[in-house]
Amino acid sequence: MGWLVTHLTEGSSNSALLVVSIGGINTLPGLLVGPWGGVLGDRVDRRKLVMSIQGFMAVFAFGFALLVLADVVRVWHVYVYAVISGACLSVTQPMRQTLIANTVAREAIPNAYATNTLTIPGTRMIGPFVGGILVATLGFFWNFAIESLLYVAMIAAYWPMKTPFTTGRLPATGDGLRGVVSDLAEGFRYVWSGNRALLYLIMLTIVPNTVLQPVMFLLPVFTTEVLGRGADVGGYMLAINGFGGFVMALMIASFGFVFRRGIVCLATAVISSVIALVFAQSVWLPMALVVIAMFAGSQTTIRTANGSLVQSLAPDELRARVTSIQRYGQGFVVGSSVLVGWLAGVFGIRIVITALGIVGLAISVPFAIWSRQIRELD
Repeated sequence: MGWLVTHLTEGSSNSALLVVSIGGINTLPGLLVGPWGGVLGDRVDRRKLVMSIQGFMAVFAFGFALLVLADVVRVWHVYVYAVISGACLSVTQPMRQTLIANTVAREAIPNAYATNTLTIPGTRMIGPFVGGILVATLGFFWNFAIESLLYVAMIAAYWPMKTPFTTGRLPATGDGLRGVVSDLAEGFRYVWSGNRALLYLIMLTIVPNTVLQPVMFLLPVFTTEVLGRGADVGGYMLAINGFGGFVMALMIASFGFVFRRGIVCLATAVISSVIALVFAQSVWLPMALVVIAMFAGSQTTIRTANGSLVQSLAPDELRARVTSIQRYGQGFVVGSSVLVGWLAGVFGIRIVITALGIVGLAISVPFAIWSRQIRELD
């Protein structure tokens, strides 16, 4: 979507703002839809819920591909597509995480969570590489057509799935709006007072999900303005980013965590911020490729450690709600992305990425020093 907006806004003075905001706007629906999706996930079969939403997205993605093929797509179409797909993702992504804990025993959650995480950098590694070539040769249609087919493939993958570690659900507090609101409030109360470590873990996700995530949205602009390259090299940048995350996820899935997961969360939040500072100075393509791979590895590590801890700590009858609250901070990515895009147009890409690294350190360092509850988590 970032490259499509780049193409549609070529020569425009606000191109950087539009490119970055399209990368973050799909997280905006999470502020409204995400928590209610968590309530739904604690009431119905989570596997069937995911399959139903993916079926809708398969049809929707192919319809958007036809708009592109007909050459009638405009920037506002891309924004509508991003918002609707983001609303679906704000429900399915937490459900996929909760299904990990429903599929394996508690002691296997860290390795299983990391194994599941392999699909994220794996597709980021392969997809952008192929996508960059497709954009440069056949155009954008095939990117979205293939996306539609991948939603169908996901339905096929979930069809035979078993969830033997699903515990009995607590009875819903009511079937009307009041009951749904009560269920939602129960999830927030548990995070706030039921287990304080959960609250601190959720607060720490601000670093990878809100502060540092816009670095990835800036890659198309960084590739063109700083490195002076085109969509093919942009595809390589995204692919090597996926490779870095894939290698780290593979290591965690295979060997687990050497140190306590709480310590890993705190350390990688600091490390990821430092790497962002280094990336801002990477004006040489080989160096930029290496640093962005390291950045992805650190981001994968903190998200895997944090996410697996949340799944281990949350009771199953509240797991969907807790996981949705954990992802709630991603809804603020659109605000930070719009701000980052505007600042990039005013001050330049490198200065903005440096600022993001500094903000990440300002948040993560105090957590690393004072958050004893996180440090003690294994």
